[in-house]
Amino acid sequence: MSGGDGVRSGTTVDRHRLAELATRERDRFAAAHPRSAELFAQASTSMPGGVPMSWMSKWAGPFPVFVDTAQGAHFSCVDGHDYVDLCLGDTGAMAGHNPAATVRAVTEQLGRGITLMLPTEDAVAVGAELQRRFALPYWQFTLSATDANRHAIRYARHVTGRPKIAVFDHCYHGSVDESFATLDDAGHTVARRGNIGPPVPLDATTVVVPFNDLPALERALAAGDVACVLAEPAMTNIGIILPDPGYHAALRKLTRRHGSWLIIDETHTLCAGPGGYSRAHDLDPDVLVVGKAIGGGIPAAAFGMTHELTERVRRSVELEDIDVGGVGGTLAGNALSLAAIRATLTEVLTEEAFDRMLPLGARWANGVAAVIAAHDLPWHVSRLGCRAEYGFAAEPPRTGAEAAASDDFELQQFLHLYAHNRGLLLTPFHNMALMSPDTTADDVDAHTAMLADCVAELTG
Repeated sequence: MSGGDGVRSGTTVDRHRLAELATRERDRFAAAHPRSAELFAQASTSMPGGVPMSWMSKWAGPFPVFVDTAQGAHFSCVDGHDYVDLCLGDTGAMAGHNPAATVRAVTEQLGRGITLMLPTEDAVAVGAELQRRFALPYWQFTLSATDANRHAIRYARHVTGRPKIAVFDHCYHGSVDESFATLDDAGHTVARRGNIGPPVPLDATTVVVPFNDLPALERALAAGDVACVLAEPAMTNIGIILPDPGYHAALRKLTRRHGSWLIIDETHTLCAGPGGYSRAHDLDPDVLVVGKAIGGGIPAAAFGMTHELTERVRRSVELEDIDVGGVGGTLAGNALSLAAIRATLTEVLTEEAFDRMLPLGARWANGVAAVIAAHDLPWHVSRLGCRAEYGFAAEPPRTGAEAAASDDFELQQFLHLYAHNRGLLLTPFHNMALMSPDTTADDVDAHTAMLADCVAELTG
C-alpha cells in the first residue's frame, strides 16, 4: 500500500520519484532502440502484442528489444547495443549462447537426420551420463520440463490409483494444469491468479501446501488420495526460497509413509551443481526431472525413475497401448535433441564449468548485498549455486505466500528497465541472475555498479 508521503511500506522507495525516473528511463529506452520500435510496429500487425508468445510482453519498456546475435554470456540487439545476459533464456541458455560443442554436434546431426522416431547412439551416452549425475537408473526424454512433469504425474496416478497431486503454494512447473493452484484466505485449494481456462476446479486434481510447512504436508498426505508430491527442491519461480534444515529428510519420510511418489523438478535448480540440488544435498527422489538447460538451447528435457517405479510402470502399461496413453510425442527423444544433450552435458555444463560458475553466483549475491547494506534497504538477496535473486523484504521468505506479499511489480519493472538501458538483462519475471560458463567477473561487477547507481538515484 502507498502511504500519504508516496512511500510504499517495506521498500523505502518514494513512489513519486520512482514514477519520474521510470518516465525518464522509458524515454531513454525508446530513443536508443528505433529499429526495435520499427520491428515491433510491424510485428503488431500479425502477432497479438507484437510478440511471438504473449509473456514476451512482460519485458520492461514500451516494446521488447529485438535480438540480432548472441554468443556466450552476451547478445546484441538490432540497434547495435551489446548486453550482458544474466537472464540466459530463463535457464534455457544456462550453457551460454551457442556453446561451440553443442553447435558442432547439432550441425553434424542436422546432416544425418533430425527426427526419426528411432533411437540413436547418442541416447545411450546421454542415459549413462544422467545415471552418473543423478543416481537414478532409468531415463526417458521429452521436449520440455512441462512434458516431463506431466508424464511423471500421469505415471504416478496410474500406478497408485490416486487422483490428486500435491504442490507447494506459488510453485511453477511449466504449463502443467494441476500446478496452477494456490491457497485462498481460508486455506482452500483454488485456481491461482492468471490461470487461463483451467479444465476443472483445481481442488479436484490438486492439494496445495505451503513450502517449509511440515504439519500441512502431513495433513495433505494423510488423506490417502495424493499420488505424488511435485516439488522444486528449492523454490525459484517466486524468488528463491530455500528449504529449512531437515525439511527434505522429513518430506521424503512423509511421502514414503503415505505411499506418495516424490517428483523433484530440477529444471531451475540445476544451478546448484552438475547434479543439481539433489546431488548437492543427497536427496532421494522417486522421479527427477531435468529441463531446458541440458539441451544448450535446443528443446530438450528428461525424467529419471527408480528401478522399482520403472518396473511398476512397465508391468502396468500394455505394449498395444503404449503410444496412446498420454505419455510421449512423436518429437520426444528426437535425434537432434539427444545430440544436443550429449554435447552440452559432457562438454559444456561440466564439473569444471560449475567450478567457475558457482563462485560467480556468490560474487553477484555479495555485490547486491553490499548495495542493500550501503543504503540500509529492507531488501534481501538469496543464492542457490550459480543463481541469485534479490527481493523486497528484509528477511528471506520461507513460503511462496510470503514472497508474493513482498513483491513490487512497479519497482521491479523500473529496476529491469534501468539495467537494460545500461546493457544488462535480467529475467522479466523476477530479479534473477544466472551465471553461464562464459560469464565473467567483469559482467558480474557491471551489474553491481549499475545497481548501486540505480539505488542511489531512487533513494537520494
